[in-house]
Amino acid sequence: MRTFDVVVVGTGPAGQRAAIQAAKLGRKVLAIERRRTVGGGAVATGTIPSKTLREAVMHLTGLRERSIYGVSYAVKRNITVADLTFRLDHVIRNEVAVVESQLMRNGVELAYGVASFNGPHRMRIGTGTEQDEIEAGLVVLAPGSEPALSPKFPVDGKNILDTECLFGIRCIPKRLTVVGGGVIGVEYANIFAALGVKVTLVERLDRILGFVDREVVDALVYHMRDQGVVFRLGEEVESCVLDGETVVATTASRKTITGDCLLYTVGRQGATADLNLESVGLTADARGRIPVDAHYQTAVPWVYAAGDVIGFPALAATSLEQGRAAVRHGLGVATNGVNRVFPLGIYTVPEISMVGRTEEELTHDGVPYETGTARYGETARGQILGDNTGRLKILVHAQDRALLGVHIIGEGATELVHIGQMVMGLGGKLDFLVDSVFNYPTLAECYKIAALDAFNRLSVRACTNGVRAA
Repeated sequence: MRTFDVVVVGTGPAGQRAAIQAAKLGRKVLAIERRRTVGGGAVATGTIPSKTLREAVMHLTGLRERSIYGVSYAVKRNITVADLTFRLDHVIRNEVAVVESQLMRNGVELAYGVASFNGPHRMRIGTGTEQDEIEAGLVVLAPGSEPALSPKFPVDGKNILDTECLFGIRCIPKRLTVVGGGVIGVEYANIFAALGVKVTLVERLDRILGFVDREVVDALVYHMRDQGVVFRLGEEVESCVLDGETVVATTASRKTITGDCLLYTVGRQGATADLNLESVGLTADARGRIPVDAHYQTAVPWVYAAGDVIGFPALAATSLEQGRAAVRHGLGVATNGVNRVFPLGIYTVPEISMVGRTEEELTHDGVPYETGTARYGETARGQILGDNTGRLKILVHAQDRALLGVHIIGEGATELVHIGQMVMGLGGKLDFLVDSVFNYPTLAECYKIAALDAFNRLSVRACTNGVRAA
């Protein structure tokens, strides 16, 4: 029986970083992947494919340039699935090669198969009819997540889809029903609407993206409606049937929604069913998630878990750091853990990104704050890019002027947010942004404009209270 110091289950973002960190600390490491290639769901069906698909659609449709060249502008007419998957296949192939190279370069051994516990410090790797047994000193579980199943939506991979089989469609549908107004559902609704597909989005709550700043969501909904997306908010699908080549969804309010395809995006669950957790005294919750403490240690001291399998925030970016932190703690190496100031990025059309708190949260908690807003159209870079509708909003504490939140919608939002993240992470205040110099012309100038807007508002407030502004 082979023995390893560290065994990592899963080679997605959390597993990659955990395995490489353990190897860099001089340990003998095995990484187990149940798919045929490394990278986990992030590379196979999730983060990388969805963002690549969006980029392909943005390029081929010419959507970014239409404000300059006209609404009829397009790089290619009659876009096909083959056009989209050409770029997708290229990116995935290269990303798999990069991950493989990183693992091999650091001396991490790879095994492909289904991992499961076989008692304390013992695991099996199932490859068809064969079983390979190994011994592990430390185990890091990073198996990722998979779409939650519902009997209401009999996924067939052709007309009724989930995100795992979406990329296997044979042709671009003319009508698409998206069930779920979370990040995944809204992203795909945007992507297909940009292709000219008639999209209907159904969400049981009365708003989409409930954790995002309401002003930003309102702007996104406006853009989506402008692209032809129909919203059915506060509605829940009760049944879904296939009538010939048409998918008929019926809501609880007896509305009927028809389409060529239906994409079910409500919820994900931890991929823990095959791990045999009970054999080592662990239990996953109803959604397949494994409870961990602040160091990502489970109830079993020699077993850690990271990534989607532990639940919120379930981001590739945070998973990378969780995997690293878990291994360092498990091997007794000092670590600061994962910084609590982390950004969220939503790859809609246009992009959304945020870091820190929202106006709703600050209002609920009774925190005095002021806002500062910059519009892309006020910057030369925004004009050059043709994005006249993007905006950046900062939230500042009204008393100590600390930066409390940054909310952006527009081109490059997921890149731009990191400036605010760094300022917040280092305890920066409004005055730092007011006094900073940004390259010209850039979208980063929006921070200066928004900061001056907030500064002026605070100055007016101070004068109103009889205090001379600084």
